[in-house]
Parts: sequence; structure tokens; C-alpha cells
Amino acid sequence: MIPETDQDRQNLINLEHAQLRALINSMADGVIATDEQGRIMSYNGAALNVLDSNSALEGGYIGNTLKLFDETDQPIDGTRLVLETKTQTISRDYRLHYSDNSIVNIYLSIAPVHPSYGSDSQGGFVLLVRDITHEKSLEEERDEFISVVSHELRTPVTIAEGNLSNATLVIDKGGDASAITSAVHQAHDQILFLSSLINDLSTLSRAENGTLDVNIVSINVHQLLTNLSDNYRPSVEKKNLSLQVNIDPSLELLHSSSLYVREILQNFITNAIKYTESGTITIGAKPAGNGVNFTITDTGIGISKNDQEQIFNKFFRSEDFRTRKNSGTGLGLYVTRKLAKLINAEIKLDSVLDRGSTFTIFIPNQNNNAAPAEKN
Repeated sequence: MIPETDQDRQNLINLEHAQLRALINSMADGVIATDEQGRIMSYNGAALNVLDSNSALEGGYIGNTLKLFDETDQPIDGTRLVLETKTQTISRDYRLHYSDNSIVNIYLSIAPVHPSYGSDSQGGFVLLVRDITHEKSLEEERDEFISVVSHELRTPVTIAEGNLSNATLVIDKGGDASAITSAVHQAHDQILFLSSLINDLSTLSRAENGTLDVNIVSINVHQLLTNLSDNYRPSVEKKNLSLQVNIDPSLELLHSSSLYVREILQNFITNAIKYTESGTITIGAKPAGNGVNFTITDTGIGISKNDQEQIFNKFFRSEDFRTRKNSGTGLGLYVTRKLAKLINAEIKLDSVLDRGSTFTIFIPNQNNNAAPAEKN
């Protein structure tokens, strides 16, 4: 339909403007339009959300409204940044500071708008802004993950390769068999570490993707702890430690995931042995409410207050030199917490530096209307 009168043309222009404003207001990204001097002419609701503002923006200079900071938290002159933009520019490196002292990362696109030839309209700029804090966090976590895993893989591979090369060299020269045996044993230890790392990564991937199944069975706690103590006794005796098992005789069956309960306890027992140079490792279990309280107590190096707040974080490794001298991925306790959450378990820690640690794990009975008996 072609407008026939000035009023028709004006009505059509008004309709197009209304449609355009409706479109802009429906966008998830914040949209801000300025004139050639950087004064704000229009904006949408999403822009107010990103700016954390309830105030009208028209007429103010963009730099006074969009208060940008760079990655080092140095302030940026927003008005100058916009006015010096000659072609569309996009950045994911700017930040905004909110009044509650929180900081968000933003995506920022700046596009100059040039009036068409012969037009009476003015030019200006259109800005798109979006909060990408979560995206940046995921990117940083991914980069950290790749960096840490690459390092953790490289070290044992290098050591294993070096020991096997030495063993090969000794064999070729007809050298001492004991040197060969030592080199092969050290290489084997590194392969076991690699296997543990891969298992942790596999479990972590399935836990974070929500693909781990919880199969509830009836667990004989007496038998479980007896099996665990038998499995770990050689490692304990190798370090000249003592291993004790304290099980309340009134303890009944526990209804939970046998696989995850065992893995959680194994992770704590392994750590207790690793970080204890003398004394005793004690494994305990007793009834508690609608479940069982398991305890793993050691007389090891202990955990500082600061580290206690971080030990369940992904890839966390204490700066304590006594911890650093033992190999580890920083994934064990993170995975343990994931598994504990799956079976509604609660973990508490009591530790004193140079005196030892006690981890208490409360595992509740879960619904097992048709729970099969555990196969020992």
C-alpha cells in the first residue's frame, strides 16, 4: 500500500518506529543509541539491567553512564572510546563495577551510524552490551583445566619415559639387574598415577554432566571396612604406620550406593596415608540418625585453616611443601564432594597443623524399596 497523503506517510513512519522500538525492547542484549557527540538518544530495558540502573538515560553522555574498566581495572573514557570508533568494533575485555562492589564482564559492540546521502537525519552510534561474566568464568575454568591437566600429564609421562629409557640403556649394556628393576618400578608408579588421573577425570566428567547413576543396595558396613582395611594395610605397613578399625557393634546395614560409598572412603583413606609420616590411621563407623557416621582419622601433617576452606575446590593443591612433595592432581576431594552430593552425604573436617585430621562423613539411608543385597 502506497501512502496517498502526508498524514498516511506520517502514520506509516510512526508505525515503523513503533515496530522498531518493540523489536529493540524485545532483545536480550542491551541496546543504546547515541548522537554524534555521544549523548544517549534511546535505549531498551535490557540496557538498564546490564547497567544495574533504574534511572532515565536520555541526554546523558555515554561515558558517564557506561563506566568501563579494562582487564586491569583501570577506568576507560567511554565517551572517547565511542566517538573514536570508525568501524564496528567488538570487545569482550571490558568490565563494569556495580554499587554493591561486584564486578561483571561485558560484551560490547560499538557501531557508527552514518546518515544516508541527502538525508536530514543525524549520525551517531549504536552500542550492544551483554553480561558475559558466566561465559568468561567458564572460559577461564576451561583454560585452567587444560593447563593443569597438561602439566599433570606431562610430568609422569616424562618421568616414566626417562626411567624406561634408562632401563633400556642398562639392558643394552648388560648392566646391573637391580638398576633395571628400580627404573621399571618407578616407571610403573608413574603409570599408576596416570591411571588414577584418567579415572578422576572420567568420574569428574560424568558427575558434572549428570550421567552418574546411583544404584541403591544394602551395604554390610562391617564387611566394607574390613575389606578396605585389608586392601590398604600393605600401604600402611610400608610406611611403618598403624591401621586401626573401630566399628560400632550395633551398626546395621546401610542403604546407599556401594560404589560411591567405597570410592568416597577410599579417597579419604588414601589421603590419610599419603600425608601421614608416623603414627596411626583410624577408620571408624557408628550409627547416626538415619544413617552412618564414617570417620577417617590420621596423625599426619594436618591442614591449615586457609586450606580447609579450599581443599574441595577443583585442582586445589596446598602450598605446604609437605603436601607438594607428594604427587596429586587436586581432583580427588573435588570428585569426592561430587559423589557425596549424589548420595546426600555430608562431610565435616577437623584438623590441626602438625597434629592430624579427622574427616567425618555422614551417609544417610536412601529409599531402597527393592534394594538388592550388596555383593562382596
